[in-house]
Amino acid sequence: MGQAILHFQPAAPSERRVTLPSALRLAPDQTDRAAALLAQGQLVAFPTETVYGLGADATNGQAVAGIYAAKGRPSFNPLIVHVADTAEAQDHVDWTDTADRLAAAFWPGPLTLVLPLREGHGIAALVTAGLPTLAIRVPAHPAAQRLIRAFGGPVAAPSANPSGRISPTTADHVLAGLGDRIAAVLDDGPCPVGLESTILGLHGDAPVLLRPGGLPAEALEAALGQPLAVATADAPLTAPGQLASHYAPAATVRLNATAPRPGELFLGFGPMPCDLNLSASGDLTEAAAALFTHLHALNAQGKPIAVAPIPDTGLGRAINDRLRRAAAPRG
Repeated sequence: MGQAILHFQPAAPSERRVTLPSALRLAPDQTDRAAALLAQGQLVAFPTETVYGLGADATNGQAVAGIYAAKGRPSFNPLIVHVADTAEAQDHVDWTDTADRLAAAFWPGPLTLVLPLREGHGIAALVTAGLPTLAIRVPAHPAAQRLIRAFGGPVAAPSANPSGRISPTTADHVLAGLGDRIAAVLDDGPCPVGLESTILGLHGDAPVLLRPGGLPAEALEAALGQPLAVATADAPLTAPGQLASHYAPAATVRLNATAPRPGELFLGFGPMPCDLNLSASGDLTEAAAALFTHLHALNAQGKPIAVAPIPDTGLGRAINDRLRRAAAPRG
């Protein structure tokens, strides 16, 4: 059974669209209904502090396979599991002193830890793409916390968008991309952080930054008292968000532009003339929260996008990571 799940392949795009009506838009007070749908093996999108996630019962292989099918996600790309608290995380992974220190400092919040699976973990094999490790986090968003606790178990949830496309920070983004492929979206407004979680690997000899995200690497280094190693581009895929081409608009993206070329839309940063500005004041927190929303808005116009330079410090590292992947050649 597990082997069959590991060999699951997403259907071709023309075959993926299941015959569901448009997804239910559930209000924050309909958490119990969303949890009941998860318990039935359905897919439910929900807000976290980072982006909207596409949730399924992480112990149900068929439900998890539905995530890959709905997104058109390659089955070798593992998923993040969301749990209610540190105690629940310890049910699924081999815990360490370093994990304990980081969880105490940053959970709930936008930090995902990759740790070895523990014996009897109960997680469906497709969640980990057959790897002996699990990416796990405790989200801070109240709606995510209510949903996970009402469901009563681990929820696998990548970003709720077609694979490789711009991540969703509103329920409208979810419905535009996956509205007829999922059962429901729990709508509780825009996501405040706006970038996916930072992913830290704790399954080797030393912590490794696998993906920069909503928690700046500098904060992790301060908590650990040491600089972080960073996964190289050719490192084995051990966590989500490591594919070279990802978070991409339909049109091309040109980075570090000082001005747009004819026919391009210009995404600015700092005081400058542009079509949309991530932060006119040069605030990286504001820019991170606006990144995917602005990319969605520019993408809707169907023109190439030029992006102004972003400082590569703090949250700027995560912003630049997403922009580089959005601009990468697409296979």
